[in-house]
Amino acid sequence: MSEPRKAPNVVIILNDDMGFSDIGCFGGEIETPNLDRLAAQGLRYAQFYNTARCSPSRASLLTGLHPHQTGIGILTYPTGPEGYAGNLNDRCVTIAEVLREAGYRTYLSGKWHVAANLTQPTDAWPLQRGFDRFYGTIIGAGSFYHPNTLTRGNDNIEHEAVRDPDFFYTDAISDQAAAFIREHACDHGDTPFFHYVAYTAPHWPLHAHEEDIAKYKGRFDAGWDQLRLERLERLVAAGLIHPSWKLTDRDPTQPPWSQAERRDWLLRCMEVYAAQIDRMDQGIGRILRALEETGEIDNTLLLFLSDNGGCAEDIPVDVDPRVLVEELMIAQDRTRAGAPVRFGNDPDIVPGAEDTYQSYGTAWANLSNTPFRLYKHWVHEGGIATPLIVHWPAGIRSPGALRQNPGQLPDIMATILDVTGAAYPDSYRGQAVLPCEGESLVPSFERDGVERGPLFWEHEGNAAVRVGPWKLVRKYPGEWELYDMDADRTEMNDLAAVHPERVREMSALYEAWAERCGVIPRDKILKLMREQGATAFWEEDEEDEEGGA
Repeated sequence: MSEPRKAPNVVIILNDDMGFSDIGCFGGEIETPNLDRLAAQGLRYAQFYNTARCSPSRASLLTGLHPHQTGIGILTYPTGPEGYAGNLNDRCVTIAEVLREAGYRTYLSGKWHVAANLTQPTDAWPLQRGFDRFYGTIIGAGSFYHPNTLTRGNDNIEHEAVRDPDFFYTDAISDQAAAFIREHACDHGDTPFFHYVAYTAPHWPLHAHEEDIAKYKGRFDAGWDQLRLERLERLVAAGLIHPSWKLTDRDPTQPPWSQAERRDWLLRCMEVYAAQIDRMDQGIGRILRALEETGEIDNTLLLFLSDNGGCAEDIPVDVDPRVLVEELMIAQDRTRAGAPVRFGNDPDIVPGAEDTYQSYGTAWANLSNTPFRLYKHWVHEGGIATPLIVHWPAGIRSPGALRQNPGQLPDIMATILDVTGAAYPDSYRGQAVLPCEGESLVPSFERDGVERGPLFWEHEGNAAVRVGPWKLVRKYPGEWELYDMDADRTEMNDLAAVHPERVREMSALYEAWAERCGVIPRDKILKLMREQGATAFWEEDEEDEEGGA
């Protein structure tokens, strides 16, 4: 009689600020052989959604709730009352807490970004929220060569990056994840594990190795207009995008590629961005080898996705470094060797090295989000559509298949509960816990077209609800728009005037959800922020058109 099989391991790989169509298996030019392999042996979901911003997405992913319910309505900087405190609260439980109660060992390698206190351990830090072991950063962004808040357990270890001339944060995340897997096999081999691998790549600043950048020399020379057309062709050929959905227009704030100035610098920005994703994929390969060498790959449910769409945020040349270094703690003002860091998207500065701090800009983000509109921050498709890959040899019988049924981040918790048999609690440590908001993806492992209840979003006043094929969406402070996702997922034909009754019905659904989940109107949040003197260097006039970030 064979031994009973242990419960499946769970690995979530989340990356940061990557568009829907960047990786190879979702139509992009970037070389991602390891992700492509996972897709070929697993499932690709064409209509899975995040919440348009890093902290809220991570909070929702980890808890199975909507962000406002967890205390992370915007970011981890305090911007208001309950729901916007910027701190993971005690009305939620994390996947790590639930699985540890079910007998799992739990590990985190990478970015946390759901705690307001960045320097002192609190109840919102990883070890206090269910993780047995943690290596990574508490803050949400920073130098890849010398990241702020680098932490092991509860202890700051930024000095390790300073002492190691080869330190690179993407590699450190990957190597620690692989080490955790091997150490678990040695010390706890009969126990299932949960591993959350949270990359900061390809979030700005544009930092990458020259050998990785060199691979992409010439890859983007055709420019963003032609490359968007080519990506769309590949997306349609792969079945990820319906051939009747039209490509959105180039962002109106950006010139045609033929008229763009300093194209040498623009190409370098995209080459560095691609190299960041390439380096991450190399590390994912090392994680997969660790799973294979320990005999765990077949019995591991692995999910890969991004926390928001491509990022159009510009880093101004005249940005005050003190804001980034001292207030936001997302940069260093000097390299480890003591050279000054040069901040801002100055075309006379070549991005990639430790002494630079730049972003790739609106036009390339428009390419990253092909074929959709808008970016990180907004809840039109460009801001919330993520590639989702699900790999589980023991549980998926149709490797390489596509799934078109919609889903969003709370579904990850529901799926893990379904797969592992872990119980979601009514209370945790004496505190009542809000019920899980997600719906399991497990039925879709067997077949496409599984129906789902309404999906909801709100971020910085940008709001949406999707019911079946219908999506009602608003770009703050504008009016509601209505789109038929079956006929027009690229949101080119607003039907709000044609179906006013549907707009009323769906907006009423949204308002009921917003009240239940603690969404505060954007006008009130802005008033609170002004009273507190809260600002961010990337914030523009919120009435700007699509290029504003």
